[in-house]
Amino acid sequence: MIAKETIVNKFKSLYQEEPIVVSSPGRINIIGEHTDYNDGFVLPAAIDKAIYVAVSRRADDNIVLYAEDYQESHEVKLTDITISEKHWPNYILGVVDQYQKRGALLGGFNLYIDGDVPLGAGLSSSAAVECAVTLALSELFELNVEQIDIPQIAQKAEHTYAGVMCGIMDQFASAFGKEKNVIKLDCRSLGFEYVPLDLKGYEVVLLNTNVKHSLASTAYNTRREQCEQASSWVREQYPQVKNLRDVTVDMLDELVKDKDADIYAKASFVVRENERVEKSCEALRSGDIEQLGQYIFQSHEGLSKVYEVSCPELDYLVDYVKQFPEVIGARMMGGGFGGCTINIVKEGAVASILPTLEKEYQQKFDKELSVIQVEIANGTRVL
Repeated sequence: MIAKETIVNKFKSLYQEEPIVVSSPGRINIIGEHTDYNDGFVLPAAIDKAIYVAVSRRADDNIVLYAEDYQESHEVKLTDITISEKHWPNYILGVVDQYQKRGALLGGFNLYIDGDVPLGAGLSSSAAVECAVTLALSELFELNVEQIDIPQIAQKAEHTYAGVMCGIMDQFASAFGKEKNVIKLDCRSLGFEYVPLDLKGYEVVLLNTNVKHSLASTAYNTRREQCEQASSWVREQYPQVKNLRDVTVDMLDELVKDKDADIYAKASFVVRENERVEKSCEALRSGDIEQLGQYIFQSHEGLSKVYEVSCPELDYLVDYVKQFPEVIGARMMGGGFGGCTINIVKEGAVASILPTLEKEYQQKFDKELSVIQVEIANGTRVL
């Protein structure tokens, strides 16, 4: 966590102004992977690692940005905003563009951004940036944005300016996170409920592979197409079906299995993963953490062997921890081909498991393994 005072002091040294400061958290996803773009169910939570955005008004119509991580500034006129080759300003400018499309009256502003969400670890630092900027600009220009609009503006900014056709989960978790709770989110209606996350002596530990394979974006788009094809075949017989959210395994057996074995496999993973989200919520409500862990292991098995979005590093980490009774669930988290595994581990047990694992991981992959311990935290807010 970065102290508000640190952000304010840095902002004043850059712009000689008193800023409004907003924080927006990264997220984890307990279960429900690759279900969001199929209008399905997910179970994310905000974490105690956040992006911090400080803003103040300017007298002119310039937008002046400074990113601590890149030690770099970017300046553009409000009337001339366009996609930047620098990449990082796009997560901010995309939000400005969305407000302009909504007819919001903005002026020039100064912005400073910093954070402690590890980049490239699959904890959705980009969604946190977009949500933080959305709320910061709303506060600065008195736009009175509704909380439900924050993830929607943020998601559209990512689609249009960052060029990533993400689902709504990351932005929603960042905006609506609640301490000690996960969010059971319906990605179609955006209806949601908080489910208490009482891990009863266990904690959430992320193991970061520190790898990102270039397969990710291509495979992601291919999976989307396969899911759409499966639901389109089912729709021919069942016109009420919009996408895989509405499909059962029986329907896939009847209408997809004989047409294409690979598309059948991919679609059946999504249908079963949606079921696992529901079952995981039941396990949490009844306090059966061991059963939750089993669903998490099953999710990884499906992601790796059926949906095929894992990689050797992720599979190695999940397989390795299975030998320890202190680890009751583990799986890859996020789009795949790198990033983190999420692990439910007995409190205090990490210290005894890690030294050998770090050494063996380094020897096998010539990569450092990093450990991120997280607490469940509140969502986007003004500090």
